[in-house]
Amino acid sequence: MMFFISWRVMHREKQNKMSPFLSFVRKEFYHIFRDKTTTAILLALPVLMLMLFGYAITTEVKNSRVAVYDPSNDLFTRAVIEKLNASEYFTVVKMLKTSDEINEQFRKGEVKMVIAFSEKCYQNMLHTGTAQVALIVDGTDPNSSKAVVGYASAILAQQQQDMFQFTNIPFQVQPEIKLLYNPTMKGAYNFVPGVMGMILMLICAMMTSISIAKEKEMGTMEVLLVSPVKPSHIILAKTIPYFVLSLINLSTILLISVFILGVPVAGSLFWLLMLSLVYILVNLSLGLVISSVVDNQQTALLISGMVLMLPVIMLSGMMFPVENMPVFFQWISQVIPAKWYIIGVKKIMIKGLGFEAILPQLSVLLGMAILLIGVSIKKFRYRLE
Repeated sequence: MMFFISWRVMHREKQNKMSPFLSFVRKEFYHIFRDKTTTAILLALPVLMLMLFGYAITTEVKNSRVAVYDPSNDLFTRAVIEKLNASEYFTVVKMLKTSDEINEQFRKGEVKMVIAFSEKCYQNMLHTGTAQVALIVDGTDPNSSKAVVGYASAILAQQQQDMFQFTNIPFQVQPEIKLLYNPTMKGAYNFVPGVMGMILMLICAMMTSISIAKEKEMGTMEVLLVSPVKPSHIILAKTIPYFVLSLINLSTILLISVFILGVPVAGSLFWLLMLSLVYILVNLSLGLVISSVVDNQQTALLISGMVLMLPVIMLSGMMFPVENMPVFFQWISQVIPAKWYIIGVKKIMIKGLGFEAILPQLSVLLGMAILLIGVSIKKFRYRLE
């Protein structure tokens, strides 16, 4: 009996000692789950990262859009086209009627490669033992361009072997490779537009949202709102410095790209600046939307730093071709502003195209800016009420 009483006393003393510790543990759980936005991000972020790294990221180049110019339309060319369509690496999207259409397809950004056969290809093969095939590739992305040329060359070599077994006549297919816009295969031609999109988003969206969230967290936003200055002027004053910093960064990137990295601005500098200004406006509006739904810097940093930056790097085409990804992620990429900006910058800087070429990208970004500005104003007015 005495042993039982002493055990109960010791157990109660142990519980009393553990009680403050358990209370602190419960307090931390309450502190974490009290901020529902942060909790949702912490639980959803691993799922998002696993899905991105598992499905969206791949070094293979698949579903590359190809156009074919086939004036001969013979046994050999039809067999090659069938192999292209059957391959997982290519999708034949158009049959060109004239050679003049080749450059037009690249200017529109419709295709990654054009395969051009010579006239009377099969007959020349039987008489001379050679077949002339041109592989014209968009070289703005050197890595994918090399992969596309390698896959196409392998298909031609396979068809050469099949035809040799069928005709028993030795011949050779000689693909002539032509790289447009980036004949020297410089990697800077690909990563400079992506870096521009990432840096401008980093400065505008992330820093703007954190700056305004800091005012809320410190309790100074309420003081500012009751001041004689209009709320819209307060928000405008908060965003202007980051707008100026973004312009400075844009100028720095362009100067380094042209004079150090050797990436020219082949198109109109005016339209490049206009496209960049609209993109900056989109990201500033996005930062305002984020700041209107969060109350502390930590949540703003998580949303703008992880939830925004990760899709920009993975799904914008900056590092991995979007067409290689599953359809679900291709649809998600449509709402990422950086994707449209990077496409527009490549068209102006690398391809030297003008306003008509970037009109789709400019229209999408302008629509995003108007939508985000409207949402941010509505959210801000709601908080004031």
